[in-house]
Amino acid sequence: MAKTPSPLDGNELVKEVCRRIRAARRYWDAHNNAACRGEREKALALYNTLTQAQKDQIPQTLRVWLRYRSEKYFGDHQTPPKGNRRSAKGKKAR
Repeated sequence: MAKTPSPLDGNELVKEVCRRIRAARRYWDAHNNAACRGEREKALALYNTLTQAQKDQIPQTLRVWLRYRSEKYFGDHQTPPKGNRRSAKGKKAR
């Protein structure tokens, strides 16, 4: 039987949010938008469970990236990803 992870709280939750934001930023820097979007959504979901005091423990650069910088590119106003951008017609024969 697999262990079910215990819910995070306190400092562990703050560390997990920071870890996920940093992971999303690494994916962003590597131009891996799909992975970045997934990590960002997970980080944002955890971030929204934090109290104001816990949010203040997260470094400002990470908070800014999560809430504003990445919102510009991954916000609800953007067209959602559709998978592979090339259509069957557009593929070149090799």
